[in-house]
Amino acid sequence: MSAREIMLKRIAEGRPALIPLEVTVSPVESTYPGLIEKFSEVLQGIGGEIKVVNHISFVDEYLYHIEAKGNRVVNCMKGLERPSELLSGKGQASDYENVFVACIKGTLGVAENASVWVDEGDMVNRLLPFICQHLVLVIDAENFVANMHQAYQKIDTLKSGYGTFIAGPSKTADIEQSLVIGAHGPRSLKLFVIEQ
Repeated sequence: MSAREIMLKRIAEGRPALIPLEVTVSPVESTYPGLIEKFSEVLQGIGGEIKVVNHISFVDEYLYHIEAKGNRVVNCMKGLERPSELLSGKGQASDYENVFVACIKGTLGVAENASVWVDEGDMVNRLLPFICQHLVLVIDAENFVANMHQAYQKIDTLKSGYGTFIAGPSKTADIEQSLVIGAHGPRSLKLFVIEQ
């Protein structure tokens, strides 16, 4: 028996007995008079924009005006007429380095921190929401919850294996209190809420 095997055997023998961990976490109940209103208040406070509309055609129009100025706009959502570039397959980082605006479907909005859960299946490529200059998220009005406890009860992480919460534009500040927007993500975030 090698020295390595002897050492591993002794470690295994000296391991304490496993004790089942009993976890009882009671969800924190938080309520707001209006989830979208609370979400909007927090999102605007962290530098994002929100627009409540009654039809997805408003998103089409917004993206059309940006694309008409010669900017590269990519769309990961079915159901939009524009922009012309609908992403459906994964690509390399270099394929997305010049994306001005990316439009992605959000799954769930959390009122307490204005974050939106974006599933990998909806973003096409994990890199896209972070490499674009400006991010547009679209979410249905009925898909809001009050807090993260409720959000985690609704999220199905086994669906695609990856997703992320996104809240506002990318921001970072150093010890000198210099705020930099867009350092490691989009410079702006605009959320369209579709009320039907």
